[in-house]
Amino acid sequence: MSANRGWWAPPEGEDSVSEKLLRKTRESPLVPIGLGGCLLVAAYRIYRLKARGPTKMSIHLIHTRVAAQACAVGAIMLGAVYTMYRDYIKKTAQDTREK
Repeated sequence: MSANRGWWAPPEGEDSVSEKLLRKTRESPLVPIGLGGCLLVAAYRIYRLKARGPTKMSIHLIHTRVAAQACAVGAIMLGAVYTMYRDYIKKTAQDTREK
């Protein structure tokens, strides 16, 4: 039986959570940017909750959700545009230089 370390450890041969996060960040660097944008918008909107004025709580939360989703969708779109640039424009330019 293994010693109790006081925290959960992944089974042998599997990556830990931090290793998975670092690997995913290297594979697609815009994912953490989108996640950070979502968290930043949500934190700001929660901070501004006191100064919402006469706006209903449900409307304020809907606006918060829409703004956070916009950050995530923006990061996805930037990733798609970058991938298209890398795969089509940059690769085509390298192919013409080689010829």
